[in-house]
Amino acid sequence: MTIEIRVPTLGESVSEATVATWFKTPGDAVAQDEMLCELETDKVTVEVPSPSAGELKEIVASEGTTVGLNALLATISEVTVATASTPTSPKTSTEASASNFVADVDVMVPTLGESVTEATISSWFKSVGDTVAQDEMLCELETDKVSVEVPAPVAGVLINILAPEGTAVEVSAKLAVIEAASSKSSVKIDPAALEQPQPQSDRAEFKDIEDSPSAKKAMAEAKLSRDQVRGSGRDGRIMKEDVAKAIASMHAPQEPAQVPRAPVSADDASREERVKMTRLRQTIARRLKDSQNTAAMLTTYNEVDMSEVMDLRTEYKDLFAKKHGVKLGFMSFFTKACCHALNEVPEVNAEIDGADIVYKNFVHMGIAAGTPTGLVVPVIRDAHSMSFAEIEKAIAEKGVRARDGKLSMAEMQGGTFTISNGGIYGSLMSSPILNPPQSGILGMHKIQDRPIAVNGKVVIRPMMYLALSYDHRIVDGKGAVTFLVRVKEALEDPSRLLMDL
Repeated sequence: MTIEIRVPTLGESVSEATVATWFKTPGDAVAQDEMLCELETDKVTVEVPSPSAGELKEIVASEGTTVGLNALLATISEVTVATASTPTSPKTSTEASASNFVADVDVMVPTLGESVTEATISSWFKSVGDTVAQDEMLCELETDKVSVEVPAPVAGVLINILAPEGTAVEVSAKLAVIEAASSKSSVKIDPAALEQPQPQSDRAEFKDIEDSPSAKKAMAEAKLSRDQVRGSGRDGRIMKEDVAKAIASMHAPQEPAQVPRAPVSADDASREERVKMTRLRQTIARRLKDSQNTAAMLTTYNEVDMSEVMDLRTEYKDLFAKKHGVKLGFMSFFTKACCHALNEVPEVNAEIDGADIVYKNFVHMGIAAGTPTGLVVPVIRDAHSMSFAEIEKAIAEKGVRARDGKLSMAEMQGGTFTISNGGIYGSLMSSPILNPPQSGILGMHKIQDRPIAVNGKVVIRPMMYLALSYDHRIVDGKGAVTFLVRVKEALEDPSRLLMDL
């Protein structure tokens, strides 16, 4: 059976590419998912994997050829394993591996999401020698945003783990090898060789690897040598984006020196516990610090009488739950109030892009949520056009997914404004930190009975402090105060939301 290898989808607005390198030649044996060739576009470099195991029959588009979408690149003759036993001398481990290549299936790092290029192996659920079923979870990867479980592509036996726990791996890196259950091979594999992960090859071994043409040109223009650039392509091949990263790192500001730890006595040291920060926690720390370093952040405060909202919620919560199948909480009121205020003060819903201000004619509301692994901000898209019930359902569903670590990258990207509810933990007042590139974040706090003056009399009311942190580069004090006042007015008189006042 002949299988055609065609140009895959290259990305939005990209219609053609150039064949940069072929890793195989006609007649070579190829394994399923093994990289056949590399395509270069004006934006990205794309590796083309083999959809099946077999033999590379013909290369239709040679190196340097410009090809369009779905163009034919090559053909593969699909083959099956023939393992008839013959009375020959015992094979070496290398020969055994070669004769059984069709049955060995590589487990690769899956696509991790937009802008995510690497992950850390947090856990292996299987060990070398274990039998695995197709789609059974093999390991868990941790990125700076989400956790990703990697399933077995086929049923069989896990014969090699190439990336042990704690290893940082890039997208499309090989994690392990499975001997497919369909293999009839009786080849014995040395367990001692399998228990040790294969070492990463040194750059010196790849000195004859041909770097991409665009990378060569970029290195020449930047006057960089190959030793100054870390290649991310196959076998250490340097790609155009690798050169860009190297140039960026050379011009990046130096990280401030960390304050060294104070001396610790031996007695205290024995009672300490050192735990490595997760990638999510490291990213949270970096992004929050970047936010402080980039934005001209300022916080303004107000307080709101929650009596009307609480009375309305008490009156209708049972009917609401019966009709919509979800509880009526406070977050839908705050979300609607913020959307109402953002419509009047659009700069709080905007962002700075270079020398431009980008105003958003929609509201993608980020709802900060604490999870066992750290803070995440799932996004409720087009919240401005949603009803109370739709908002409550979206928040409940994403809250469950956040706690279970099941949020996708897409669900946490594209927010235009954020609400953070520290009140659920008992916070009375705080200054929330911006979630870049957003220009505003509203902090909710604990509802507490306090004496206030109403019509010249002191009364006890359920009060909440509100805090709006904003980027003073784009939002003036007047706009920030107006925003908070509009939120306050909408919550103290919810009918204003219905009348759009």
